[in-house]
Amino acid sequence: MPDHISTPLAERMRPRSLEAFTGQQHLVGKDAVLRKAIESGNIPSMIFWGPPGVGKTTLAFIISQQLKRPFYALSAINSGVKDVREVIEKAKKEQFFGTNNPILFIDEIHRFSKSQQDSLLGAVEKGIVTLIGATTENPSFEVISALLSRCQVYIMKPLEEGDLQHLLKEAMRRDEVLKTKDIKVKEWEALLRLSGGDARKLLNTFELVVNAIPGQKIVITNELVLVNVQQNMALYDKAGEQHYDIISAFIKSIRGSDPNGAVYWLARMIEGGEDPLFIARRLLILAAEDIGLANPTALVMANNCFQAINVIGMPEGRIILSHTAVYLATSPKSNSTYTAIDEAMALVRQSGDLPVPLHLRNAPTRLMKNLDYGKDYKYSHSYESNFSAQEYLPEKLAGTTLFEPGNNAREKELRNWLNRLWKGKYGY
Repeated sequence: MPDHISTPLAERMRPRSLEAFTGQQHLVGKDAVLRKAIESGNIPSMIFWGPPGVGKTTLAFIISQQLKRPFYALSAINSGVKDVREVIEKAKKEQFFGTNNPILFIDEIHRFSKSQQDSLLGAVEKGIVTLIGATTENPSFEVISALLSRCQVYIMKPLEEGDLQHLLKEAMRRDEVLKTKDIKVKEWEALLRLSGGDARKLLNTFELVVNAIPGQKIVITNELVLVNVQQNMALYDKAGEQHYDIISAFIKSIRGSDPNGAVYWLARMIEGGEDPLFIARRLLILAAEDIGLANPTALVMANNCFQAINVIGMPEGRIILSHTAVYLATSPKSNSTYTAIDEAMALVRQSGDLPVPLHLRNAPTRLMKNLDYGKDYKYSHSYESNFSAQEYLPEKLAGTTLFEPGNNAREKELRNWLNRLWKGKYGY
């Protein structure tokens, strides 16, 4: 089999220019901020933050080609300080010979330790390399502040349905292998749903299905896709494609109060070498989002788990992760605070910047006091039960209910308490 055929479809279809790049128009479309920087030839060090398969690596390579700069790539999974220093030394030599400063691309930069990230600082500050980091995690939490302050963060979005369809149509039209076959996509839903906005996963899934069907004439249906993907799921494990599916199964098991499912998926992640801090972060989010006020201790437990993993590490950390996962799975569940903040943010977007009621305003100066800032405010601790009935929302939103207590023992008590205080104002 020729080499180009043994190369995966996703690699064969990797674009080589901005014009061929699909998606991320907010960054690389006409007059977009990153495109302007590239066209000017003066790019900053940067971090691409987004889910897998949206073009982070590809875009970094295209930038290097367009600017005619040497391109070095490291993966944070299997590179250390020594590898970083070797690349920086090569970059210094190239600088000496008068070439443009190279681009150093670091995939999964969030997996670099503090010392590894520190080793990049000097080269980035002096302009020896232009750093492009790629991460699926929030860089505010994962990248040291000294490095982050020297980088522009660009958020990359999951590909939209139209982008994904365009990619497949281009693959069928241009790919050396696919264009020899008569392929018709009768149903798109399964392909698009399985891809999750991930171009690499979409192309790998499509190639898997096409290779499973004998003959040159192929009609793609939802059933055909699902049957063949399920039968060959192990192929995705080898490429790490199930990373997000497994963390999803883990979270959903805990949300669904199944400690057995939780421990099973936890074991799958540990055996697969998943970053334990990634798991601990997800537990922290779940404790607030899915358990919330039904058991406030859950958030304390999850935070302690995160801190303990930081101190202890693996393999002992598996016991702490198991302890926390089972505790969260067996806790009562409530998403009332999660729903409340989302509804409040939607209301803010809808109603705009409504004025703060005068009695709630701060009055640090005489002028503000003369304008009645803070006038008639009732200090709750001066009243019986430390409560005074007054309006805390903008006038136009008076009486709006955003927090709705959940249906569990603790929040039923909260509901009764709020009713007694507010005498039915918020419909509790």
